[in-house]
Amino acid sequence: MTYNIADLYESIADVVPTRNAVVSGAVELTYGELDARANRLAHFLRERGVGPGQHIGLHLWNGNEFLEAMLAAFKLRAVPININYRYVAEELHYLCDNADLVALLTQGEYATTMRDVRTQLPKLRTTIVVGAEPSSALSKDEFDYEEVQRTGNSQRDFGPRSNDDLYIVYTGGTTGKPKGVMWRHEDVFYSGLQGGNPGGAPIERPEQLAANVAAGSSTPLTFLPAAPLIHGAAQWAALIGLFGGGRVVLQPGRSFHAALVADSIERHKVNTLTLVGDAMARPFVDVISQSRQYDLSSLFVVASAGAVFSPVVRAQLRERLPNIFLVNSFGSTEAGHQGSAYHGTPNELGQEGRPSFMMDMSSNVLDDDHRPIEPGSGKMGWLARSGRLPVGYYNAPQLTAQRFITVDGRRWVLPGDCATIEKDGRITIFGRGSGCINTGGEKVFPEEIEEVLKSHEGVFDAVVVGVEDADWMQRVAAVVELRPNAQLSLEELQVHCRKHVAGYKVPRLLKLVDKVLRFPSGKPDYTWAKDVASESCQHA
Repeated sequence: MTYNIADLYESIADVVPTRNAVVSGAVELTYGELDARANRLAHFLRERGVGPGQHIGLHLWNGNEFLEAMLAAFKLRAVPININYRYVAEELHYLCDNADLVALLTQGEYATTMRDVRTQLPKLRTTIVVGAEPSSALSKDEFDYEEVQRTGNSQRDFGPRSNDDLYIVYTGGTTGKPKGVMWRHEDVFYSGLQGGNPGGAPIERPEQLAANVAAGSSTPLTFLPAAPLIHGAAQWAALIGLFGGGRVVLQPGRSFHAALVADSIERHKVNTLTLVGDAMARPFVDVISQSRQYDLSSLFVVASAGAVFSPVVRAQLRERLPNIFLVNSFGSTEAGHQGSAYHGTPNELGQEGRPSFMMDMSSNVLDDDHRPIEPGSGKMGWLARSGRLPVGYYNAPQLTAQRFITVDGRRWVLPGDCATIEKDGRITIFGRGSGCINTGGEKVFPEEIEEVLKSHEGVFDAVVVGVEDADWMQRVAAVVELRPNAQLSLEELQVHCRKHVAGYKVPRLLKLVDKVLRFPSGKPDYTWAKDVASESCQHA
């Protein structure tokens, strides 16, 4: 047996075939049923010529179909490729072409757009439409997903697989074109999926995973990853749940709906909720604070992945849910899961009140010469990780060489986070260096100012960017979404900010917007924010 994700899943499905695995709206599937549906899709794709190493695009909303498609690809030793469903045609063409897709699953709503995109992609020969209307006429090389399920072969006959098979996650971060991070299955199992035993010692042999599930004496946990599965953090959260023999609850559909998430927690007795920072936590707090009383007593862990909870949101969550275990998780598509910070512990925060994470020995902070920074020195450098790392970026050798470096025979990845290392070994994160604002020679990290702005009772959401300035190089600009009926001026927000941060960090420009735009992952769209902030603003 190998650490191939399909092998691992099948081993669990064999020992608990009748246990509930996935809930997606009205659809509930056992481990055996999920396995059979993945087999049917895999057989169909193989009949269409899809084989080992080839790439299958997943242009899908959250739902059981996404997980079925991932497993089907892995069963064939093929590679599922996540595609952001908010991309327009030009972006879709770039990603599908860059990823060398030969097959695609797309949501019915986007079938027409994808037909136009496919005319420029000769390698892409098969499209499966999920949620197609019965009356809709599918074009040549298009197939209805449920028809594939009705007619497909549910048996396993796919041959041996390998630890070295690839798992690719395309990440766009907050700026730049999307890039595919290539992981070996064995490496992502340990670095991204926490070795089959989150919070404990990783398993030593792949056979242990199913053995542990079969031997489990406690009731399996129920997980709800709220972020879109088109992002690595949500995929990993779902796989961690399945690899623990638990049940994964998905909120199906295009967008995050806090009320539906709260209802799902109550209805399905969810134990672990994974959000993406304040973008999801704020509306969730608002919903559970309203008159409708949700029974959330089953919930005992609320975690954030992909972005951290700000102090004010952590306090609000703890006030509404006093018995939960509140966790800020830290990691990246390029480095996997690196560490956690636990709310309410003495070492939760590091320098300047920034989030501070306990990380394993594979993580460190390197200076500009790629040498480790002395713990407790206060010097700032670049977060780095060694050990089990991705192979690199797909079709991007130059970027791979920039991010994946070798120092004294040891390979490191530098995801781009500015950080320092505390005396006790905790690593304090200041933000992405690519978004760092240089104003008069002083560095300002957008995330810090965003947290301060969102702590104002009149602010619902905020993004901070640097706007070019002839005198100061850049000026700090805030793009702010107010709460309903709130009215705030730049001067009022500046007074609030000066209570929490140094004067040079206080925004000098303010742009009020109806809605702060974020990617489906919850991460801010800094490119959009910079364009908006460069327009007419309140100045100081």
